Amino acid sequence: MSEPNVPREPDVVDRALHSFDHVLDIVHDRVLRPILIAGRTVAFGFILLLMALVLIVTLVIGIIRLLNVYLFAGHEWASYAIVGAISLITGLVIWRRRRPVNLRK
Repeated sequence: MSEPNVPREPDVVDRALHSFDHVLDIVHDRVLRPILIAGRTVAFGFILLLMALVLIVTLVIGIIRLLNVYLFAGHEWASYAIVGAISLITGLVIWRRRRPVNLRK
C-alpha cells in the first residue's frame, strides 16, 4: 500500500480535466457573464417600465376619481380638463428639456 501523505504526480487525465475546467472558466467569465448581465438588465428594465406604467395609470385614475367625487361632482369634464392640463404641462417641460441629436453626449 502507498502512504496517503506522499504527494503524487498528477496524471494526464487530471491535467487534461484541469485544463478543460480552466478553459470553461475563462469562457464563462469573458463570454457568458456579459451576456447574462445584459439579459438581466433588459429584463429588469422591462419590469421597471411596466411597473411605472401601472403606477402612472393608477395615479391618473385615482386623481380623476378624487376630483370627480370631492371637487367637481356632476362636472366630470372639469376633472378631465385638469388632468389634461397637467399632462400637457408635463409634456411641454419634457419637450423643452430635449437636446438635438448632434449635441447629445
